[in-house]
Amino acid sequence: MMARRGAFEAEELAASVDSQQIPEHNIPVTSQEAIDEALAVLAARKDAWVALGVPERIAILEEISRDIMGAAERWITVSLEAKDILANPMGEAEEWILFATVLRTLRLLRESLIDIRRYGRPRIPGQVTIHPNGQAVAEVFPRNRIEKLMFRGITGEVWMKPGVTAEETIRTQALIYRDKDHKGKVALVLGAGNASPLAVVDFLHKLFVEDQVVVLKPNPVNAYLGPLIEEGFQTLIDHGFLRVIYGGIETGSYLCSHPAVDEIHMTGTDKTFEAIIFGQGTEGAKRKGDRKPLLTKRFTSELGNVSPVIIVPGPWRECDIQHQAEHLATWLVVNAGFGCLTPRVVVQYETWVHRKAFVEAVGHVLERVETRKAYYPGAKERHAAFVSEHPEAHQFGDASGNRLPWTFITDVDSDNSDDICFRREAFCGLFAETALKATSVVDYIERAVEFANNTLWGTLNATIIIHPYSEADPVVAACIEQAIENLRYGTVLINLLAYYSYHFMVTPWGAFPGHSIYDIQSGTGKTANVLMFERPQKSVTRAPFQKPLDPLTVTSKRAKDFARKMAYFEVAPTFWKLPGLFWTALRS
Repeated sequence: MMARRGAFEAEELAASVDSQQIPEHNIPVTSQEAIDEALAVLAARKDAWVALGVPERIAILEEISRDIMGAAERWITVSLEAKDILANPMGEAEEWILFATVLRTLRLLRESLIDIRRYGRPRIPGQVTIHPNGQAVAEVFPRNRIEKLMFRGITGEVWMKPGVTAEETIRTQALIYRDKDHKGKVALVLGAGNASPLAVVDFLHKLFVEDQVVVLKPNPVNAYLGPLIEEGFQTLIDHGFLRVIYGGIETGSYLCSHPAVDEIHMTGTDKTFEAIIFGQGTEGAKRKGDRKPLLTKRFTSELGNVSPVIIVPGPWRECDIQHQAEHLATWLVVNAGFGCLTPRVVVQYETWVHRKAFVEAVGHVLERVETRKAYYPGAKERHAAFVSEHPEAHQFGDASGNRLPWTFITDVDSDNSDDICFRREAFCGLFAETALKATSVVDYIERAVEFANNTLWGTLNATIIIHPYSEADPVVAACIEQAIENLRYGTVLINLLAYYSYHFMVTPWGAFPGHSIYDIQSGTGKTANVLMFERPQKSVTRAPFQKPLDPLTVTSKRAKDFARKMAYFEVAPTFWKLPGLFWTALRS
């Protein structure tokens, strides 16, 4: 695999916190003595977790689901307060959907365990087939008739690594539950600071998919969620299977090197990962060059991406341009642009007749969207670096105080592989547009795949937007299927924001396999793997071009009402709840 350019070299807040209080949240840093005590409990209980039966685990998940709902309203409120979006309806909708992901994860893990108790493995909703290239492909979404109605036209697949057969795909599910000869382990989870479900999904994956007890250190940016996590997951704490630790770089370093910690997982930046593995500064760089890491424990990670959105040219009408512009603008605005799956580079066909109109339509949507607090550390500096290299950038909205404007850098030279837009993850409300020369639509798609694979940094997620009339052309359709196969990304989507694939939990999330610690890019390993596949390579999620019922856009009137209902729906989905959801969506 061709090496790509390095990500932006801004450290997370965790790399600069060494005071005795977590900034803004007044949560005391956990002392080393308390850390030692917590790890001693986990070490003493790790084999008990491995021995714990499936019925007991199901009961634990049921208790957690009840407890976490008791914290739901407070979870949303503290998140809104921290991000300064209490009066922002779309922001509130986002937080409810993020919380819905936590609830969905708990429910689907419970359903997988029920399947394991009955059948020995989680049931795959669809067939496992063999792709023409020889890869096994499992149809995993929708899972049932409710999801077919709720997510009409959306499908999800999991492609296994080359060499895995259809029979092996099924036979190796949930091996950890059939092989109980392994010893217990203590996993350290260094939680992400940008979105509330990430740390929760990560430690639930370690517990229920990898069979390890967990010490969780939330990122200082969202340490305010720690007490609510402790409240909602108290049963795991009471049984000695989970501990929550607070602190910054010193705490993280102490935990990483602690002899009681067997494995580590983090969601963050590649620079933080490298600092942990090799050390910082010139000494760390030398160790990396000499291939002499300081840390040799198993270390899985999800480390961001310069996410491409490839626009396939076609016979778009004005309403199509507006529809897709609203969605693309929404994808940028979500969580103020602080997401590893936020679109960063829009790729277009240089001579497409609608190219300019689409760019202008995106700008018209963004200029109507309220700007937000740049709550994530380093955002203003990152934004300034991009605008410094691209003073022609289009900026929309109020940029006073602690806010940043929505920023769209258009017509970036695709031949300049060193451009900041291609080699750094902006991690704020900023994205870029570039165009590729080509002799035909098929030639353009092939060039776009090559550009995404070899110029853009990261391998986490890539999206293709294609009109149904374009897909109706068998030559173009075949080219799209080849593009899905050739894109070296852990998640490939058609006409959909990558967050949906993460939310579904049956389409594993993580970088495209193959990175080493010396070229880590988007990381190693998978999470959100509730069907417990042993060797997934990539997830493929497809959606219709037009989404008539999509209340989660920046132009929606009732996004927060729909999202709140969606969260409560995820606790226990039933057909009788669907009319209320559909009615709210229709009124949006």
